[in-house]
Amino acid sequence: MFVTTAGRTNEQMIEKAMETANNLNVIYIPRQKKSIQRLQAEMNSDCIVVGKERLELFIRNNEHPFFFHPNSAMFRIKRLVKGELDPFAEACQLDNGMSFLDCTMGLGSDSIVASFLTGAKGIVTGIEGQKYMAYIIKEGLQTWDSTHPLINEAFRRIEVVHSDSLTFLKSLPDQSYDCVYFDPMFEETILESDGIKALGRIALHQDLTENIITEGLRVAKKRIVLKDHYKSSRFDRFGFQVFRRKTAKFHFGVLEK
Repeated sequence: MFVTTAGRTNEQMIEKAMETANNLNVIYIPRQKKSIQRLQAEMNSDCIVVGKERLELFIRNNEHPFFFHPNSAMFRIKRLVKGELDPFAEACQLDNGMSFLDCTMGLGSDSIVASFLTGAKGIVTGIEGQKYMAYIIKEGLQTWDSTHPLINEAFRRIEVVHSDSLTFLKSLPDQSYDCVYFDPMFEETILESDGIKALGRIALHQDLTENIITEGLRVAKKRIVLKDHYKSSRFDRFGFQVFRRKTAKFHFGVLEK
């Protein structure tokens, strides 16, 4: 891995790139008008590009970079404000001051909604096992401007942890979080946006196991929630009560304590 800047760079971006490289303990390479593809070929490496507004993770030989974007969280929160229903919110039953552990953070959209629901006194932690994804999501949550103060506050409250979910769960005391949440890679493929496609190529693919579910139940005060493809075998395998939606490609399952 190395860090460089976008094509049209300035001193501020160079300083940010050098700071990012130092934080990640990787090297900084000056752009020098070279293409990303050429730099990657010369270094035989993936890279992070520091742009004016965001960080982008480029995996070699992949067209689409990974970057932070709140994705569906923005319009979901706006619907919640209007009093409309959100299937995730219904399954998790989050309220002001509650705590939420996202064991498969990905782009973080569910963690953002959870942070909005739990409010200023709530606690939201997201676990991401891919080191560079975790860094980019953490940076994005701290810098993205949604133009809505309450949504920005929800971004800033989220703690991002670089770890695999089982290791982190084992480090926690019993009943540490009200709700423990899993959104693993679907067993069936769903076509999504380029951002989701990039996530699928970069993210670590860790399946749910009996150990992970057992640890999740130990850590949860109230419930475990699983988001998965409607054809997934995981719901039956682990005994989740499934909230089925006729037209949806994914369902939510709940294990109550």
